[in-house]
Amino acid sequence: MKTDVFALRHIGIREEDLNSMLNTVGVENLEQLIFETIPDHIRLKEPLQLDPAMSEHKFLAHTEELSKKNKVFRTYIGLGYHESLIPSVIKRNILENPGWYTAYTPYQAEIAQGRLEALLNFQTIVSDLTGMELANASLLDESTAAAEAMTMLFDVRSRDQKKNGVVKFFVSEEILPQTLSLLKTRSLPLGIELVIGNHDEFDFDSGFYGALLQYPGKFGQVYDYSGFVAKAKENDIKVAVAADIMSLVLLTPPGEFGVDVVVGTTQRFGIPLGYGGPHAAFFATKEQFKRNIPGRIIGVTKDTDGKPALRMALQTREQHIKRDKATSNICTAQVLLAVMAGMYGVYHGPKGLKYIASKINATAVTLTDALENLGLYQLNTAYFDTITVKADAKKVRPIAEANEVNFYYVDNDTISIAVNEATSIKDLNQIIEIFAEALGKKSSEVTELLNTTSIPENIERSSSFMENKVFNSYHSETELMRYIKKLERKDLALNHSMISLGSCTMKLNAASEMLPLSSANWGNIHPFVPVDQAEGYQIILKELAKDLSTITGFADTSLQPNSGAQGEYAGLMVIRAYHESRGESERNICLIPSSAHGTNPASAVMAGMKVVVTKTDEKGNIDVADLEEKAKLHSDKLAALMVTYPSTHGVFESSIKQITKIIHDHGGQVYMDGANMNAQVGLTNPATIGADVCHLNLHKTFAIPHGGGGPGVGPICVAPQLVPFLPSNPVIETGGEDAITAISAAPWGSSLVCLISYGYIKMLGEQGLTQSTKIAILNANYIKHKLEGKFDVLYTGEKGRAAHEMILDCRPFKKNGIEVTDIAKRLMDYGFHAPTVSFPVAGTVMIEPTESENLAELDRFCEAMASIRAEIDESSADEPNNVLKNAPHTLEMTTTDEWNFPYSRQKASFPLPYVAENKFWPSVRRVDDAYGDRNLICTCAPIEAYMETE
Repeated sequence: MKTDVFALRHIGIREEDLNSMLNTVGVENLEQLIFETIPDHIRLKEPLQLDPAMSEHKFLAHTEELSKKNKVFRTYIGLGYHESLIPSVIKRNILENPGWYTAYTPYQAEIAQGRLEALLNFQTIVSDLTGMELANASLLDESTAAAEAMTMLFDVRSRDQKKNGVVKFFVSEEILPQTLSLLKTRSLPLGIELVIGNHDEFDFDSGFYGALLQYPGKFGQVYDYSGFVAKAKENDIKVAVAADIMSLVLLTPPGEFGVDVVVGTTQRFGIPLGYGGPHAAFFATKEQFKRNIPGRIIGVTKDTDGKPALRMALQTREQHIKRDKATSNICTAQVLLAVMAGMYGVYHGPKGLKYIASKINATAVTLTDALENLGLYQLNTAYFDTITVKADAKKVRPIAEANEVNFYYVDNDTISIAVNEATSIKDLNQIIEIFAEALGKKSSEVTELLNTTSIPENIERSSSFMENKVFNSYHSETELMRYIKKLERKDLALNHSMISLGSCTMKLNAASEMLPLSSANWGNIHPFVPVDQAEGYQIILKELAKDLSTITGFADTSLQPNSGAQGEYAGLMVIRAYHESRGESERNICLIPSSAHGTNPASAVMAGMKVVVTKTDEKGNIDVADLEEKAKLHSDKLAALMVTYPSTHGVFESSIKQITKIIHDHGGQVYMDGANMNAQVGLTNPATIGADVCHLNLHKTFAIPHGGGGPGVGPICVAPQLVPFLPSNPVIETGGEDAITAISAAPWGSSLVCLISYGYIKMLGEQGLTQSTKIAILNANYIKHKLEGKFDVLYTGEKGRAAHEMILDCRPFKKNGIEVTDIAKRLMDYGFHAPTVSFPVAGTVMIEPTESENLAELDRFCEAMASIRAEIDESSADEPNNVLKNAPHTLEMTTTDEWNFPYSRQKASFPLPYVAENKFWPSVRRVDDAYGDRNLICTCAPIEAYMETE
């Protein structure tokens, strides 16, 4: 065995296993299986032109060398990004721990109680600090969250406002520049009219439905917005505030002066800068908007025994229900980052946060005093951490950069300086000395921070926060380490067993891909530093974009979208801009097959398009005749087709080129959803099938871990005619010649985790990538054949093959009283996470094994499914007290003195011999979703609740 070949470590199937697997599938060799799976006319004729594969050792040395090309300056740019100190106990036990970063979205609540509790902590911190009633489990970045606030408030306009066509949205000129750019992107297709101005001069006329304020302002001034909000209320104008979460420790929470939405980022709660992300944004609002809030909410419910349990609440998968009526296409969160930020709050507690925030403010006050002593004028009258001084930028900047310091240069004579948690007295003196040198003066050394505040009494926080027991219990490293471990043990992640989720590709997230994320040379780069300070990042991002373009067959790539849904939206906005550039702005019809992922229609509507659904035939394929008929009908207005390939049903449709030609013949562009790209890499690609743009889920095909439901990255790859329209950024130049405005806050989105996909491609190389695809297809077909006669596969290709995933039909078992949910819950007793349930077809499961799983694990899964099939046969609709209906079985119920079930404890919890070797115990019994939605509780219990029980 070649120990330096990464592909042999990433791919789970051994060479000696291949023959028996191929025999099971019924082919002579792997190439025959691929020939029978993928239509020959779309196969690539040449290998991908990629660099030779690196060994893991060489890759780590390579990334270390590249990291040294980044210049890690002391950076005080601010604009929503600040250096923060990551507690080592959180870094080691969460960020670097596969028990946390390889978990899946907690749709199966019984085996995700740890993550759910950590997210409930996050929501509670956000609700407490913002003074709002309800917070979600995180969004992608502050700018995206602000855009979601704008669109949510648009959606909840009063009946009269909708009737009278009220579409104006006021945006304070104090807003962050990247947020303004994203608001422009989002408002345009929806017909929202942005009005940017001074909040003190706003006239509150009846043409406005909402307003957005920045708190503190972009250059640090803290305003008392209470009068503005009161007057807005009088005029039926709802108000959103983008707030700095650390400042809310000391400032009056926006909720206390009556705002409707508060958004921001928790990056400064112990999350690396990472050249822009990933970071967990927050979105907090009033309870009256609980059914309108975008993203995920974690709520409290009860399990079968009536004991408290957690699960995702309300509109968790809104797009899959509402489709083109959905108010947002957000179907994800930044869970791993939200967990880290929440643990930062748990570790420091309210007293620790007060200490940190007070120290940051004292640092800013001390800096102001020292600079004023040099004769400089500081503009901000009330501020938290950012001061703005009048000084000659042309003199200051070269001195600052020679001393490896970055400020934000507003204009030639205005400089903004944002201090942070990591700013020491030594750093303060360095800043003071830079200005003294520019002025030709001698500075006085600061030896201690001033014990004064710059926050006036009228905007100072007086209310308490984070009084819950969880925030006042784990302040030593030993205590927090054990708390994190306690939660981790409640979660089933990829480090325990296969997670065979169709459409989600839960593959190995290799340690060598993950290790660079811990490096300060990668983690501590602000997204708005001059690009020559991020040379290492620039090399990796450009090379990754080039490799992704090669893999997809397209001309160029934008890495900016920081989720798959954002990639969908970005692709459609680029198509929209292309049509407008040709004088065809009337093209607004988007054809979407009925089998499409729910975010597709939601994204199309957000992009200002009208959705027309096309039929699928009885085999699950696109009905070509119906598609052609609708393309002809809407020929003059056809903008795009959104198509998933291989299909959402797990089939390579042979008519795909015919389908894309029909769209092109009628003037439209083809958007390919890249959710199933794991079945294409190295064998075919979007360009070959005739697509014009695709998004890629780097957290699926390209090995970024799911992190319990995020982070994700959803770059778009485009054909030559769409390259000019790739998205831009208002601070750092990026994008095409005729670029659309921003899709995400940072120029290259979540740059830090792009290192993972870069490593995945570089270590596998062309041969490894192609072999990964082939083995993914083999593994799926192996499971399909092993389960034949026990479960019906709903759809297959023309030669009876599945692609990289398949749908098992569980609807026939209703005659036994068994629903698909019962099968999902019973799999937990066998130590497995359920496959994707009831998507894309209700009453089914969709299985995708990936290339990373070995034969023994595939066989264990098949053995578990076969055993469950036998249990289904033993079940009766007349007797619901059975092993499936009662699943999952917890340790507590299995070890109680009473056992009132017609089967043994062993059958309940150890149904097959292998289970005993590595038993995973669900921590709660089956959760009651309906009860939780009727009794929505989305924060930790108040301190009084603990007092009553102790």
